[in-house]
Amino acid sequence: MEKLTRRQQEIMDFILSFMEKEGYPPTRAEIARHFGFRSPNAAESHLRALDRKGAIRLEAGRSRGLTPLVARRNQQALPLVGRVAAGSPVLAVSNVEREVPVDPTLFSPRPDYLLRVKGSSMKNAGIFDGDLIAVHKTPIVRQGGMAVVRIDDEVTVKYLYKYRNRVELLPDNPDFEPIVVYPQDHEIHVEGVAVGVLRTGMVRSE
Repeated sequence: MEKLTRRQQEIMDFILSFMEKEGYPPTRAEIARHFGFRSPNAAESHLRALDRKGAIRLEAGRSRGLTPLVARRNQQALPLVGRVAAGSPVLAVSNVEREVPVDPTLFSPRPDYLLRVKGSSMKNAGIFDGDLIAVHKTPIVRQGGMAVVRIDDEVTVKYLYKYRNRVELLPDNPDFEPIVVYPQDHEIHVEGVAVGVLRTGMVRSE
């Protein structure tokens, strides 16, 4: 990334701070209002300069269509994976909704991405529909650990138990049954271990 001017760095810091608080990027009008610009066009000019220097990625036709490519000091920008397309890797570009600034010291080991949870099968573990799971990418998960697992083209978060001839994925909600997978019948991959959760209200969608 090219070096930013003082004003560009100030705008970059505002964008990241805004996203940390609100969970989505600011509009051109919000940037202009914060810095006292006469019109959103001045903010647009600065954003285009940040895009050229590799600090952000602009998306045409969206009022909040910008993605930071850098993080604040002591933070990292983690890709947020939403709906995973059938047959595609979890971290495929098409599955990533946006980048989310996160303080990596909140989790151990450090997460590689965030995964949006669907359903309530882990609600007794304090994980609810729409929450974000911080995931450390690894194929190794301890017995009974909370894992992100792909079964064929489906991705799920469950407690993982491996046995000689099968894998059992246990929910944390009595309304759901365990999932028993036999490797000879299904393709199964451990994508990573869940190292923490962000409440829906902490990181809101646009």
